[in-house]
Amino acid sequence: MNAQNAVVVIPLPGNDSLGQALAAELGATAGTLAVHRFPDGETSVRVTSPVAGSDVILAATLDHPNDKLVTLYLAAQTLRGLQARRVLLVAPYLPYMRQDRSFRPGEGVSAVHIASWMSGFVDGLVTVDPHLHRIHRLDEVFRVPTRVVQSAVPIARWIRTNISRPVVIGPDGESRQWVSAVARAVACPYFVMDKVRHGDRDVEVRLPDREALEDRTPVLLDDIVSSGGTMQAAIRCLGAAGFAAPYCISVHALLSDQALEQLKESGAQGFASCNTVVHSSNRIDLHHPLAFAARELLREGPAA
Repeated sequence: MNAQNAVVVIPLPGNDSLGQALAAELGATAGTLAVHRFPDGETSVRVTSPVAGSDVILAATLDHPNDKLVTLYLAAQTLRGLQARRVLLVAPYLPYMRQDRSFRPGEGVSAVHIASWMSGFVDGLVTVDPHLHRIHRLDEVFRVPTRVVQSAVPIARWIRTNISRPVVIGPDGESRQWVSAVARAVACPYFVMDKVRHGDRDVEVRLPDREALEDRTPVLLDDIVSSGGTMQAAIRCLGAAGFAAPYCISVHALLSDQALEQLKESGAQGFASCNTVVHSSNRIDLHHPLAFAARELLREGPAA
């Protein structure tokens, strides 16, 4: 990081904790943004901190993204008009990555479209474990520098501290990349269930060989939990096979309070998530690695 360039961290509404943590870790100035919503639903933003010549970090996790993306766009463009040197984005949860190909004729590929749009108004991006499957790296779709914070080590640390003799279980094939990384960090066994999806809320999972679970505490892990349907199906499957009640862990907790209660009613022993999205289940703090990744982007300097 070039010492002569000031750094200002500006949180979007609802991201004060993230903004404060980033500013403290980076030795940056904590800036402010006033957001006004008109009766017709339109939004206006006003930057209330001096930013000319500064590198500005917008702190904005992007769950429930549609309104937030418009506010983010307006904030970034306003900062450019105020002569900010660079506008970087720290978005612990990055939306629209799951639609990474056209599944039916006529469908758009949202991951490509949203990444292209965002690349036009921010100069760099930091996020946590984006849901990449057929797209393998963010730089395949983003035209700006990116950094991805891996949650595996902090999750593994939480498991070692809180769960005795774990076995880490993925509810479907797409969870394998996260499950295997966490299990390596914990130094425990893992396996991945087979999933058959009949609809958004109708999911069937199948349990592999029972031996891997003997005398172990099941830990169900997925990167994103929204409706909770996949987790519930996995919990029921484990219970029907006679195994202990599992703990559930999510990198990004997008589920409602009602869905969380349904998970518990299905037999979950507990539910923990990373603080990428503000949620009552947040137990695993990623603010430090997010600040470390942001510092790396700041050190790169602006694109030529």
